[in-house]
Amino acid sequence: MTSKKSVSVFGVTGSIGASTVDILKSHTDKYCVEAITAHRNVDALAKAARDLGAKCAVIGDASRYGALCDALAGSDIEVAAGEEALIEAAERPSDIVIAAIVGAAGLKPTLAAIRRGVRVGLANKETLVCAGALMTAEVVKHGATLIPVDSEHSAIFQVLEDRKDDRIDRILLTASGGPFREWSLADMKSVTRAQALAHPNWEMGAKISIDSATMMNKGLELIEAWHLFPVPEGRIEIVVHPQSVVHSMVEYCDGSVLAQLGSPDMRTPIAYALSWPDRIKVDAPRLDFATIGGLNFQSPDLERFPALRLARQALQEGGTLPTILNGANEVAVEAFLNDRIGFLDIANTVEKMMTKIGSSALTSLEQVFETDALVRRETANYLASV
Repeated sequence: MTSKKSVSVFGVTGSIGASTVDILKSHTDKYCVEAITAHRNVDALAKAARDLGAKCAVIGDASRYGALCDALAGSDIEVAAGEEALIEAAERPSDIVIAAIVGAAGLKPTLAAIRRGVRVGLANKETLVCAGALMTAEVVKHGATLIPVDSEHSAIFQVLEDRKDDRIDRILLTASGGPFREWSLADMKSVTRAQALAHPNWEMGAKISIDSATMMNKGLELIEAWHLFPVPEGRIEIVVHPQSVVHSMVEYCDGSVLAQLGSPDMRTPIAYALSWPDRIKVDAPRLDFATIGGLNFQSPDLERFPALRLARQALQEGGTLPTILNGANEVAVEAFLNDRIGFLDIANTVEKMMTKIGSSALTSLEQVFETDALVRRETANYLASV
């Protein structure tokens, strides 16, 4: 009988984390849980820890430590809190880590897991956006295995025959286009928080939902894809596909295009990251092609969605510019969610910070953290002045 794989889940209360919990609860014969983490949501973290029989639960916000201790009183679950505790949780002995902390906050725990040389299911795209070359070098150095969890990158990973770039002509990243795919630029000026959060196809957390609405999410995925797969930047294209049935495609040198299709349910790519190179059953909705009827594709509008242009610029120029792009975007999205700036101000703010701060050569992970801190201060100061 095959022994169980031990799993740690970082960001267990977000949409990816909740879907991971659902899968793990359905496959207790295959997986046991070492550590789980959350930022502030004590109740959801404690429930997940009890449901999964986790050995350790960590809350990122140290001020919530007492509340977590109370919530898990009477259990044998270890409790910890704070940034260092998140890193220590990543260093615990699990076979698989699902890295789903949103934003640059997930970089240090993900790095700690990579340095253990284990399989990392990467749902935190910002890790590769901010420090891609440095992180992939750590993967090679420590013999870790990086399995993408984003539905688009999971699709590409699944259909790549091998990593020989001379066989690949193009990678086609599909994008739903978000809730404003057909809105005019004039109408987008008055977008509300509720409208931006209402994604037509996917259920996601607030930050990712806003990134999808601005299409910054796809820009970040463009950068992530370049770090993950052996294709030059100019051969990674974005195509709008409103149905979110085709999750991405790879075109080979003989003209063949291989695609991975499925319902818009994140449990599918999560399950693949957990079970790779095998597959496990997931109760995701099955596609009914007769009901779907047709699949549509179109080019993205860079005027209405300038985030795509900014992301490609950051990828082309490299250095610290992707870190600046990501940090400025995170601060601007938070400002929009708090009704401090308008929807179109998000991309405008990112562009201003990219121009003001400018890129420099990226040489160390410490530089990534320093740049991230700098851009957050500069962006916050800028938004406070407008």
